[in-house]
Amino acid sequence: MPGTEDEGRTLIQTALQSAASLEPTNQELLITLSPLSSPHRSRALAALCEKLNRAEACFPGTQLRMRFAVAGHPE
Repeated sequence: MPGTEDEGRTLIQTALQSAASLEPTNQELLITLSPLSSPHRSRALAALCEKLNRAEACFPGTQLRMRFAVAGHPE
């Protein structure tokens, strides 16, 4: 589809500018992002979070596994 790359870029930029909460535990860092301006954008962001969680990346300089979520969306 034309424009999907631009939409994806806009989604990422919007997500990076939105509010989030950080909750560290002994083993992970839970990053809960605020929902975006529309339900379909929030669903797309939640799908991206699922993919990021499967990567099992650690926060740089720590052993804390990062886990991403969107507030109000089931994990």
